[in-house]
Formats: sequence, structure tokens, C-alpha cells
Amino acid sequence: MQALVYTGPNRLEVQQADPPRPGPGELLVEVGAVGICGSDMHAYHGHDERRPPPLILGHEAAGHVAEGPRAGERVTINPLVVDPDCPQARAGRPHLSPTREIISMPPRPGAFAQFVTIPERNVLPVPEGMTLATAALTEPLAVAWHAVRLGAGRLGAQARGASVAVLGGGAIGLAAALAARHLIAGPVTIVETNARRREVAQGQGFDAIGPDDAQAAPIDLVIDAVGAAATRALASAWVRPGGVIVHVGLLPGDAGFDIRRLTLQEITLTGSYCYTPDDFADTLAAMAAGSLGALNWFEQRPLAAGAEAFRALDAGEVAAPKIVLAP
Repeated sequence: MQALVYTGPNRLEVQQADPPRPGPGELLVEVGAVGICGSDMHAYHGHDERRPPPLILGHEAAGHVAEGPRAGERVTINPLVVDPDCPQARAGRPHLSPTREIISMPPRPGAFAQFVTIPERNVLPVPEGMTLATAALTEPLAVAWHAVRLGAGRLGAQARGASVAVLGGGAIGLAAALAARHLIAGPVTIVETNARRREVAQGQGFDAIGPDDAQAAPIDLVIDAVGAAATRALASAWVRPGGVIVHVGLLPGDAGFDIRRLTLQEITLTGSYCYTPDDFADTLAAMAAGSLGALNWFEQRPLAAGAEAFRALDAGEVAAPKIVLAP
């Protein structure tokens, strides 16, 4: 099969590879669409020791079941593979399980390839009328859905109609804004440094501003979809007393938080990682119902052009929050 292989820092090559073989309880899926995630970019830069080269990256995927009784069925993939009998999974928190694995991280090859294997319990049927490219957005949208759901839960009775600021207008940031508009139904502002991405966010009906313009009234819920020192500092300064910060960005470091203000103003700070299976299913249902908008903010490219897509993303040349590759 053809695969886009990470061979070293800032290097990707299209290679021929042996198709993976499904183990017990697994499906072989022919990949029809796979998104480029920020974590893929992190690995591409050589900054993720959990993803050593050579490795097939990619975990935001949808495709067709390639063989067996479900052959031909269109499915979207939950890439988190967890022992269903571990205590965290039984408690409804499989994404926090110490047994968790994810495709694109050893020992599980990723989906930047013609085929990928995944446990059958990790796939959901793609709704009728939804393209595979759109279905591949389920995973990043579920990350954002989970973050917004956590933030709303921390706000409690004050969540409905609360003001929300999302820091970062990439895929997770825009997805968080879409989820907040649906789940919280209050005013949503996106803060993004890239003017082209602000235009994309504005095209989705959001107030999108640069960091220098973030001087409005205190915000009930701030979602940091970047996780840099500057965005942590902005979140700490902008959130209202008694408000909530959800930190979903995965950049390294911990600088920027104003711990004294968080303490004196009783501000809740919570991390958010991935999603539960219910989050994943609820996200797909909301997508199918049109509750998260037109979902037309991604760009499609062939897998063979994947190396150039990574280069363009790295150079800031891509306005779209998401590139989806087609093997």
C-alpha cells in the first residue's frame, strides 16, 4: 500500500508499505480521508518522543471497511484504543486510561496510508449524505466538544448563554467555537493572530479579533486552544472572577498563568484531553443534524502531496483551519 511516512524531523516520504493485518476484534479500514492534526505537526518537527521515526502518522480518519461482514460500510474512526475493562474505562473515562493507545503512535501505525486497522468498537457508521472528508472532522470536533462540555459543567447553572472566548482559530479553536455556539448559545469570540484564519472564522459567523483587541468585558468561559505562554496569560487576565478556563492546547511549558489572580478570584482552571466515546458519538450526531454549521472550512489534498501540505502549514501559508488528505 502507499503510505506517507515520517522519516525524521521535517521529513515525510511517500513509500510502499505492507498493509496492516487486523487482529482479533479489529477491522481493516480503507482510508478515504484523514486530517492533519497539530500533534502530527509536533511529531513532524521532531518534538514528540512518543512518535519516533520511521512512523505512519495520522489519526483523524474515515473510510470503508475493507473486508469481512461489514465490507463496504462507511465508518469514522475513534483512534483512541483502550482496554474496556480498565477502571477508568468502566468509570466512563476511557480517554484517561493508562492503557490508552492511539493510531499514529507505536505500536499502532496511523492513517496516512491506504489502510489502517482499528478495533470494531472504535468505529461509527458515517451518516447518509455525509462525505468521508467531513466525517474525518469528527475526531477534532469531538476534542472541542469535550472541552466545551467540561467548561459548561464547571460553570454549572450559569452556563446557558455564557460569554465564551476561544484563543486560537485553528481547527480545534474553530471547532470549540462551533461547539460553544451549539451547547452554550451565548456570545462567542475567537482570538487569532493569523488574519486569513480570522476571515475564515468570520465567515462562520463569529466575532474574530487579534490579541491586541481582546480588551472587552470579562469572559465567563475561556478556552485556550493554543496553550502558549501568551494565550495562558490572556486567559488569566480576561476571564471573569469565578469564571472558567479550559486548557486544551498541547504546546509544552507552563508559563503565563497568573496563579495569584486565579486564586484570589476563585477562577477554575481545568485541562481537557481528547473525548469520551459518548462525546465522539454526540459530536457525529450533531454534525449530521447540521448543529455545528456547514463544516466547509477544510481544504482537501491528495496523500501524495502530504509532504507539501505539512510544509505549507509550517510556513503559515494555509488559511483553512484543517487540511484533509485523501489516500
